[in-house]
Amino acid sequence: MISKPEIFELAQSIKSFEPDSLENRSPFLIDLLIPKIGWVLKKYFRASVQGIERIPKGPALYVGNHSMGMQTLDTGIFFAEAYNAHGMDALPYGLQHDIGLVIPIVSRLAAAAGGVRATKENGLTLLARGHKVITYPGGGEDAFRPFRHRDKIVFNKRTGYIRLALEAGVPIIPVVSAGAQAAFFIVDDLRWLAKALNLEKRFRIGVWPLMVSFPLGITFFPNPFFIPFPTKICMEIMAPITFERKGKTAANDDAFVRLCASRVEDAMQKTLTRLAQKRRQGGCKNQ
Repeated sequence: MISKPEIFELAQSIKSFEPDSLENRSPFLIDLLIPKIGWVLKKYFRASVQGIERIPKGPALYVGNHSMGMQTLDTGIFFAEAYNAHGMDALPYGLQHDIGLVIPIVSRLAAAAGGVRATKENGLTLLARGHKVITYPGGGEDAFRPFRHRDKIVFNKRTGYIRLALEAGVPIIPVVSAGAQAAFFIVDDLRWLAKALNLEKRFRIGVWPLMVSFPLGITFFPNPFFIPFPTKICMEIMAPITFERKGKTAANDDAFVRLCASRVEDAMQKTLTRLAQKRRQGGCKNQ
């Protein structure tokens, strides 16, 4: 149970929200809610998380495959596991889409948990302060990838995350999730429609999915208000990836950046393929 003083402090944490501030994170709220939310999500999705012991101390950039549309509840599972095992040092600030900053209540809770506007400057500042940061390079194309591509890494040739890690001089820690994309059913992402409507330039949205979810059924838009199917989620935190070079010069070397991106994405795809196969066989953990 949450006591009245805790409810009051929780309300204050949510109320004191500044969309462009890096000071919204509330250790009180994190300690109060994240372990509890993580426990519920882990039970609901029968989740398994491997590799928590691989998380090093100090600044690093977590890079994840984006699933479950706007809900991304597998992120909540990862946050709780990382916090329970290593405390605040392992818990990242999240670089989030502008849409996440305007949804009432949800945006304030996300900010109190460490959500910040997804800009290079914010990422560099937080990493320079010694924090960990998490980003999902695939964005909407990954989060709303069709069901037939549920076991694919879809980063859409984006390399900003590599440039961020190189300039900050920090390792990349891949966080791979299998199964979360089965929490709903994406028939098609309709990229052609998003392009025709110029949604990328107007709203930074490259897809406009045709999806099936509960309880609304078929929706012709990226519906955030659905009850996810209790799909089994398998997650793995991979070993940190470091690069031979770092700094601004490395971050501005396009050929080197593409080489680093291929290395990260190939490693993540191998892990996702392995997790998806084990999940289909009824388990997640390595034997």
